[in-house]
Amino acid sequence: MTDITYRMANTADAAALASLARRTFTETFGHLYKPEDLAAFLEGHTTEGWTEELANPDFAVRLAIAGNEAVAFAKVGPPSLPFPPIGRSTELRQFYVLKPWHGAGIAQALMRWVLDEAQRREAEHLYLSVFIDNHRARRFYARYGFTEVGPYAFKVGNHVDEDIVMHLALEKAA
Repeated sequence: MTDITYRMANTADAAALASLARRTFTETFGHLYKPEDLAAFLEGHTTEGWTEELANPDFAVRLAIAGNEAVAFAKVGPPSLPFPPIGRSTELRQFYVLKPWHGAGIAQALMRWVLDEAQRREAEHLYLSVFIDNHRARRFYARYGFTEVGPYAFKVGNHVDEDIVMHLALEKAA
């Protein structure tokens, strides 16, 4: 298997990230939606949108690269979920690994970065949302100490899914 390298994404990666975001979402969840709902959702993953976020210091994106291909990413940014966060908070906005790379240790490496990035931002709390039926991801987050906060309505086109908001109280660095 190809060695994996990790690096921070920058605006030059916007097109690759837009493509990877569309590909990973479709690979993971595409079978759940009508084609028109999926297409409407994927329209939000544009090169322009990614360029804007990558240029904004409020966001940070870490890439996993295999050969010359981005195969996974994690995005941290300000809280956006529809509830009042506790104290100084940040949010894991997106976390995706292409299926052929599941089990290669990428998710663990990206999660270490997410936790370090949250600490770097001096966050006391880290939030995320996860699809209620994505049991693999829910188990993964639970292993890191995330606990369920409550439901969240996540729209994909005109389809509404039930997601679970999860929370992790971060330890203060010594």
